Amino acid sequence: MVRMLLVGPPGAGKGTQAVLLSEAFRIPAISTGDIFRANVRDETPLGVEAKSYMDRGEYVPDSLTNALVADRLSHADCERGFLLDGYPRTLDQVRALDEVLAAQGNHLDIVVELTADPEIVIQRIRHRAASQGRTDDTDDVLRNRLAVYTRETAPLIDVYGGRGILASVDGIGAIDDVTGRIMESMSAHGFSA
Repeated sequence: MVRMLLVGPPGAGKGTQAVLLSEAFRIPAISTGDIFRANVRDETPLGVEAKSYMDRGEYVPDSLTNALVADRLSHADCERGFLLDGYPRTLDQVRALDEVLAAQGNHLDIVVELTADPEIVIQRIRHRAASQGRTDDTDDVLRNRLAVYTRETAPLIDVYGGRGILASVDGIGAIDDVTGRIMESMSAHGFSA
């Protein structure tokens, strides 16, 4: 059982690694980005509101995101653990997540930070946008997302590092190599698949 967070800049490979780690540990991967994109595709009221932020490269407001994640973590499949991908992104979201988990008698066990050179990240996202037809990955939006990440999300590294649950892993390289580095780091923190 492990309750984990995967964090890193856009394009660092979080989504790919989340799928692999979810399978290895047999826990659900919870991606707010996927949930928001599904709502945008289905044109739900939340999706319409979320799209206006996503199209500008901004994060969906905490109030919407916190409620979504709190609801998801209450599902039975999260009792054995979970992997959060894309949440929390801000210090306010860290506090909200801490409250939700404390109410369940839980806490995060480990935070895996995928590090990546910004220029490599930009190349990855351009490729992903072209291959997946994603309209939210234009150059202007991408640069804004990286700036927002640095400003709002990077401070989480200090918080989780201070708690002694941070594992920083190089996210550049072959997928299997990155997965291997993550598994080694998690093993060093006492978690094995």
